[in-house]
Amino acid sequence: MNRFHTVLFDADGTLLDFHRSEREALKDCLTAHGIPCDEQLIHTYSRINDDHWKMLERGEITRAQLYVQRFRVFLDTFGFDADPSAMQTDYINALSTKSYLIDGAYELCLRLHDTCRLYIITNGNAKVQHGRFDACPLKPLFERSFISEEVGFDKPRKEYFDYVKSEIPHFDLRDTLVVGDSLTSDIGGGIAAGLATCWYNPSRKPTPADMKIDFVVDDFDGVARAVLGEDM
Repeated sequence: MNRFHTVLFDADGTLLDFHRSEREALKDCLTAHGIPCDEQLIHTYSRINDDHWKMLERGEITRAQLYVQRFRVFLDTFGFDADPSAMQTDYINALSTKSYLIDGAYELCLRLHDTCRLYIITNGNAKVQHGRFDACPLKPLFERSFISEEVGFDKPRKEYFDYVKSEIPHFDLRDTLVVGDSLTSDIGGGIAAGLATCWYNPSRKPTPADMKIDFVVDDFDGVARAVLGEDM
């Protein structure tokens, strides 16, 4: 018998290969604006983007500011002359078409689907996440996606998780598990919301001593065992 019957999966970095999507979309965007793309540019943009999403999680900037500011900082860093707002539009359009699963993600969700209700919880852009998730084979296995831009609050905000709880029929706190790769938005948010958490940690980073994480796993088999109640 399952340990949990409702599973809230983060999308990017947990089920979807965001780094591949980001890389390909950025190449398309830079090419469209006449900027030659190399590994240094990709790495720097990715770092700037990550920093801005962390700022959003901490409530330091708005989503609208994040979208344009990350490109403004990127352009200023290298001294490129381009319109950050136009780059943002082109990047979002490209990213919404880049849908790639992490190896094993489909098999994991298929394994859980028969005995669990599966939901997506994501901080991504609504157009991007709908475009990417709707195009991948996971779509029929999930009950619903909760995209923060549509919810009105971002993970790890309490209001985001309160909304998710209120929208899931017959929600049971004791029977629900959050699975994600982010200690801040997924695990920290889940813990604050009173939910059991499973940190998907394929890089095997040290587990913070001050976080009471229920399960720490480094592969999808570990996620399945946590959900199904098998020996860890």
